[in-house]
Amino acid sequence: MSDPTLRPMHWWDVEAAHALESDLFPDPWSVETFWSELAHVPESRHYLVAETDGTLVGYAGLAVAGGTADVQTLAVSAAAQGRGLGRALLDALLAEARRRDANEVLLDVRAENTAAQALYARAGFERIAIRRGYYRPGNTDALVLRLHLRRDGAAADPN
Repeated sequence: MSDPTLRPMHWWDVEAAHALESDLFPDPWSVETFWSELAHVPESRHYLVAETDGTLVGYAGLAVAGGTADVQTLAVSAAAQGRGLGRALLDALLAEARRRDANEVLLDVRAENTAAQALYARAGFERIAIRRGYYRPGNTDALVLRLHLRRDGAAADPN
């Protein structure tokens, strides 16, 4: 298996991204949601896919409005997890947020998704709120995380 490559997401990636989304999440985005997000590229959205040997193994998306960026989604196939691909996708989103002059990046993560929380903590994100019962089905809480950005590429010192 070769190393994954990152590239912009295109309309022809939607079916594969939706299939991966459906495998990973109990409340997957619909195909229409992916289409709606891609309709805003490049004005306010940035979406990437990761491919290995021609197979989509991950994707990520960012929305930017004013000085705030939001990680809309980030997913890595079970077979590709634990190899740094999630971090590569996140780093690419953070680089785009900086390129678009965002001052901070926000995201929601499932309260029980400890692997994703660890990824975000290593990147410098801090918990700022809890959305009770946010994810359905199951009324699972969402942790709201924030990363302050600095122009030199590092996370800002929160103190």
